[in-house]
Amino acid sequence: MNKKFALAIHGGAGTITRANMSEEKEIAYRAVLELSLKEGHKILNEGGSSLDAVERAVIILEDSDLFNAGKGSVFNSDGNHELEASIMCGETLKAGAVGGAASIKNPIAVSRKIMNSEYVYLTGKGADEYAEEHGFEQVPNSYFYSDFRFEQWKAAQGSEKMKLDHSVDKKFGTVGAVAVDQAGHLAAATSTGGLVNKKYGRLGDSSVIGAGVYANDTTCAISCTGYGEFFLRGVVAHDISCLMEYKGLSLEEAAQIVINEKQIKLGGEGGIIGVDGLGNVSLVFNSEGMYRGSINQEGNAEVAIYS
Repeated sequence: MNKKFALAIHGGAGTITRANMSEEKEIAYRAVLELSLKEGHKILNEGGSSLDAVERAVIILEDSDLFNAGKGSVFNSDGNHELEASIMCGETLKAGAVGGAASIKNPIAVSRKIMNSEYVYLTGKGADEYAEEHGFEQVPNSYFYSDFRFEQWKAAQGSEKMKLDHSVDKKFGTVGAVAVDQAGHLAAATSTGGLVNKKYGRLGDSSVIGAGVYANDTTCAISCTGYGEFFLRGVVAHDISCLMEYKGLSLEEAAQIVINEKQIKLGGEGGIIGVDGLGNVSLVFNSEGMYRGSINQEGNAEVAIYS
């Protein structure tokens, strides 16, 4: 025990500019990011597990309507909300995920429960049923409503295209957390409401193990935010781990190659947060900004939005 521990979080990447951000809104974003870091750090500082820390950090972000996850999730083409999330344990390589959920207040908590079951990935009505049967808080779909997301959806209506989570700027409002605890174990978690005006039960990378989330004690823990189709095709989270395992690269080196070379070549925009077993944190993105933060065992927290 008492190895170096650390936590990193994100609240989405994309075209995030000071010109389009009011002072009040920036203060609000920073406050929620800082609270998420503080709650996760408290767990790690008291000797708690990285899984507990990332779950708690993501729940704080899911409960805020500022992010496209949980309460502030975007609207699909039918005017409803479909949520997805995933979590992975670096010690055991166990993972749990939900996709297309409509009534789960905190999808990341249900993903954690699934991780410790015989399943890995549950979708749609089945995910909602599983959550209800196991006593997780159920909410009407209208709980996820926010005026901001409604206006985005109205702007996107009449278009055949799915939109990123802002009708003017390109923004990917996924949330996530990665951590290494005092025992040296890694964990990663990701949660999202997906793309504005999405159809056909579309799922992105956030709930797909290896694409939007991955954790392995021998390498790293990764949570992604970006245009899901490209992150799925690039198997981004696992690819970073593979470069570390097979080529002996550092976390930062591997992340830079995958995000700033491979994803750009593919056409993908977004970023990752990562941590390795030594407590090194990596926050890499190829967009104009990423809501992000990290905190080390001394409690030194850093929160940033722009590049």
